[in-house]
Amino acid sequence: MSLRDLRNNLGAAESVRPAVHADSVTGEIVDTRGFDSAMVLVQTGAIAGAGDFTPKLQHSDTTTGGDFTDVEAADLLGDFPVILTANGVTRVGYAGPKRYLRAVLTKNGGTSIAASASVVLGHPHQRPVA
Repeated sequence: MSLRDLRNNLGAAESVRPAVHADSVTGEIVDTRGFDSAMVLVQTGAIAGAGDFTPKLQHSDTTTGGDFTDVEAADLLGDFPVILTANGVTRVGYAGPKRYLRAVLTKNGGTSIAASASVVLGHPHQRPVA
């Protein structure tokens, strides 16, 4: 494998499916097992009716929905914007100790936003990554 080869050295998982979101959305759970690092990517498209959404990352030791808590700033590498803007990409690293992650987009007002959130997993225990 080439040193420049990311395809075989990174994992990726979808948390919030690409869609036009008119309400708050809690993403799917991403299991970080087998990886030593993670980063969330929030991608946005068009905003309709001044759609005002705030992103965040939650973590847990279990897959039980009620066990998830917001990741503290000390466990984030970078910052989420207070409000998502149109046609952008936000990337924030995760340095916390929990196994499970999920993205959350909270609607504060307005109509809607086209958005998605993925978790990129790095430093795999086994390579190549399937």
